[in-house]
Amino acid sequence: MAIRKVVRIGNATLRKKSKPVVAYDEELGTLLDDMKATMLERKGVGISAVQVGVLRRAIVIQLDDDQFLEVVNPEILKTRGKVLASEGCLSVPGFYCDVERPKYVKIRAFDRNGEAFEFEAKDYIARCVCHEIDHLNGVLFVDLTEEGKNYKALNGVE
Repeated sequence: MAIRKVVRIGNATLRKKSKPVVAYDEELGTLLDDMKATMLERKGVGISAVQVGVLRRAIVIQLDDDQFLEVVNPEILKTRGKVLASEGCLSVPGFYCDVERPKYVKIRAFDRNGEAFEFEAKDYIARCVCHEIDHLNGVLFVDLTEEGKNYKALNGVE
């Protein structure tokens, strides 16, 4: 596993829509392993492939100390409820703001071997899933609130 450079706000890569993964191969496994190592090194709880400069629809989320969720080509099937809570991001270091997210989310996705699965999450993990899926669509949490938009304007970043 290698630690990769995290792409930061202001880099146009973060604003691009990621492409579906089509090959479930060793290269994908290496990417997911590197994403996990990078996330842990940077003390994050979730990371998307775009954050390490790879425009593929893959994310990794830490569920607890030694359990991780690898999600490839996720599709949100259902959301329910709303919760306002603080978020941060490895690509926007040092900035946090309250963002409204679903309290519950159900997704369909694939694992690193191309096996389909469905996953349900609530509260904090639902927030992480939605945050990382937004990354795959070129959306950052700072786009979703006035406070975040002010941050972008003050720092001259998009």
